[in-house]
Amino acid sequence: MLLDTASLYFRAYFGVPDSVRAPDGTPVNAVRGLLDFIARLVQDHRPDDLVACMDADWRPHWRVELIPSYKAHRVVEEAPEGAAAPDTEEVPDTLSPQVPVIEDVLDALGIARVGVSPYEADDVIGTYTARAAGPVDIVTGDRDLYQLVDDARGVRVLYPLKGVGTLQTTDEAWLREKYGVDGPGYVDLALLRGDPSDGLPGVPGIGEKTAAKLLDAFGDLAGIMAAVDDPASRLTPSQRRRLDEARAYVAVAPKVVRVAGDVPLPDVEIALPREPREPAALDELAARWGLGGSLNRLLTILRA
Repeated sequence: MLLDTASLYFRAYFGVPDSVRAPDGTPVNAVRGLLDFIARLVQDHRPDDLVACMDADWRPHWRVELIPSYKAHRVVEEAPEGAAAPDTEEVPDTLSPQVPVIEDVLDALGIARVGVSPYEADDVIGTYTARAAGPVDIVTGDRDLYQLVDDARGVRVLYPLKGVGTLQTTDEAWLREKYGVDGPGYVDLALLRGDPSDGLPGVPGIGEKTAAKLLDAFGDLAGIMAAVDDPASRLTPSQRRRLDEARAYVAVAPKVVRVAGDVPLPDVEIALPREPREPAALDELAARWGLGGSLNRLLTILRA
C-alpha cells in the first residue's frame, strides 16, 4: 500500500476540526486525522507493506523547465523569512507546523516514509509500483495516479470519497466506463484536457469529452498528432488547427504528466510494523501533541 501522504494529510486537515489541539493549544487535526486514516486503511485492507510517500520536491525544476506554469499558482508570492523562494508552496498557516510532527510520528512508529529530491510523491509511488512483485493499492486524492492502474499486475487506486472509510476503487473497468481509456491512456487524456489545479493548460478547446473521443478514434496521442498531418483524417478544421497550434505543448507535456518510474529509492524497511520502532520517542510525541485515541487505535490495529 502506497500513501500519497500530502494528499491525505490535506484531507485530514480540512476534514477534522482545528479545535483538535495539543495540550499547548497547537492544532493537531492533520496529525490525528492522518493517523485515523492509516488505522482505517490497515484495518480494512491489511497490507503487508506500507510506504508513506512524500513530496521531497513538490514542484520539480525539471517539470517547470518544460511547462513554466506547472503549479505556479500555488507558489507563495512572498516567501516566509528563511524559506526557499520562489518555490515555497502556499499551505494553510496551521498545517505547515504539523508536517514535521507527522514525519516524527511515522518515524517513531516505524512506518516507512520516503521522499526523494527532485521528485514528487507521485514519482516515488510510480517507482515503487513499477518495482512491485505483487498487487499494489495506491491511496490518493490525486487523479493523476490513475495512469498507474493495471489490472494484469493488480495495481489499483483507492480514491477517498469520504475520509478513507468510503473509497472509490479505480481499476481498468472503472476508467474505461468513466473516461474511455486505460491507465496509460489517462496520461494522454489528462494532458489534452489540461488541469488547472496543476497549472497544465491543455489544448485550448479540447475538453475531457473531446479528448476521450479523439483517443477512441486515433488510439493515442501520437495517433492524434499524426491525424493532424493527414488531410484525410476525420478531425474537424477547428480541432486540427488547435492541435497544430499546441504542438510545442504536446511535445513536452507527456514528460510532465507521466509519473517517473526510475526514482533512486533508498533502501528502507517497508514491512508494516507490529510494534513501534522507537517506543520512548513515540510516548514523548504522544504526550507532547496529545495524540491520544488516534495513536492508540493505530497501535492496536498494528498489533492485531
